[in-house]
Amino acid sequence: MADTQSLQNILRDEQRLPRVPEPGVVVIFGASGDLTARKLVPALYDLAAQRRLPLEFAVVGISRTEMSNEEFRGKLRRALEEHRSGEVSGDVWESFAGGIFYLPGDSKKAETYKGLKELLKRLDSERGTQGNRAFYLSSSPSLFPAIVENLGEAGLSEGEDGGWSRLVVEKPFGRDLESAQELNAELQRYFDETQIYRIDHYLGKETVQNILALRFANGIFEPVWNQHYVDHVQITVAEDIGVGTRGAFYEEAGALRDIVQNHVMQVLCLTAMEPPVAFDAESVREEKVKVLRAVRPIPEGEVEDYAVRGQYERGWVFGEEVPGYREEENVDPESVTETYVALKVFIDNYRWARVPFYIRAGKRLPKKATEVAIQFHASPHTPFARDDTKGLAPNVLVVRVQPEEGLSLKIGAKVPGTGFEVSSVNMDLLYGTAFLEEAPDAYQRLLLDLMLGDPTLFIRADEAEGSWKILDPVMRHWSQKPEVSFYQAGTWGPEEADDLLERDGREWRRP
Repeated sequence: MADTQSLQNILRDEQRLPRVPEPGVVVIFGASGDLTARKLVPALYDLAAQRRLPLEFAVVGISRTEMSNEEFRGKLRRALEEHRSGEVSGDVWESFAGGIFYLPGDSKKAETYKGLKELLKRLDSERGTQGNRAFYLSSSPSLFPAIVENLGEAGLSEGEDGGWSRLVVEKPFGRDLESAQELNAELQRYFDETQIYRIDHYLGKETVQNILALRFANGIFEPVWNQHYVDHVQITVAEDIGVGTRGAFYEEAGALRDIVQNHVMQVLCLTAMEPPVAFDAESVREEKVKVLRAVRPIPEGEVEDYAVRGQYERGWVFGEEVPGYREEENVDPESVTETYVALKVFIDNYRWARVPFYIRAGKRLPKKATEVAIQFHASPHTPFARDDTKGLAPNVLVVRVQPEEGLSLKIGAKVPGTGFEVSSVNMDLLYGTAFLEEAPDAYQRLLLDLMLGDPTLFIRADEAEGSWKILDPVMRHWSQKPEVSFYQAGTWGPEEADDLLERDGREWRRP
């Protein structure tokens, strides 16, 4: 009996220990770019500092810039000190940097992949990486097809000596439904869908994942998470900054492609999905796809009833006058590119029938805030005098993704005093004070899952295409009718966005 109990304790302790991935190499295309220095390498360094990476691990950077291994390591060390909060440990860096290598080359040319293959074989021998490789496409999306084709032709789409090979694709996944389908077909020519990891860093955020915990770990919420109790849902992704130096990119993308198609649609899916049978990749992703399939198509002739396109003009943010979008660097002075989007969508299934989901995302708004607000139906009847409930509003549950991560539940409560006045108050949970552990960066979680081979928080092909299918009618209408509504920087968007809700007898929250 004692031996059985000891074995159970050992197994329980092993389950609590963090999993460490198998040995392997992360190959980063576009390694001289901002994403590598600002996000990828700091995340990998932190994983190494936490001993979450195997000792037999390496990073290979590839780009056209001529650099030696030492120059590349020096550049990354400087970036690490600039972009990472906290001191960089000399011992950890020395151990981590010993596995960083650089290969200058043109990702369109076959000889680059010949050199890469030779380097990877050498790393298998010298660092014991066992033929496992993850290829991270951090380059321009226009290079994705060429990189994938060359990897396939060089025989790198399969791991060496029984190892694994995985492909990580950064957003955007195409520009519309047709291009997304073409990209997926190109990827699947050389890589199986199980090898492809489409990354959206929003899914790595602790508070985004906590939407699932809030819903499915608490018996009090799931029973009321439906059309019988919910009046409407608001999803807000607000930024107080402008486009900055990204004017040329924004002219090509706009807010719909940059924010809504990926980040917002993923948050919508997590908020609206049915309970998965298990927290594994296929179960979770299948339920998200079901949500996208259930979204009511927006008729092209009625787009203006469901969507608003806005652009910021000169205005004031935090007491400072800021330029309008058309005044920004590398922006057409007559541009109609949207820096703000508001949408109304319906999910036509039993759970959400007739419940509108209002979405807004924009730049140069009064504050930075990402949140999901579930507003419940007002109490059908209160026994209190009307004057006693003037300060009473419907219950609202808010999941704050950033910057003040937490939860807030608005409830009705009696105001202290001799009368019976009832008003709304907030019950707040701040993650920063509720938990002693610091939330990891989103890329830490996603890169670790990549190395572990867990695609739960990555996007499947039909997810990417499903998002584009919803938004394609809006984009086509806007391309045929090049007009945009303006809003002053530092305000909450154009009047037309307010009208979108006011027509339904509702109004936007002020985060």
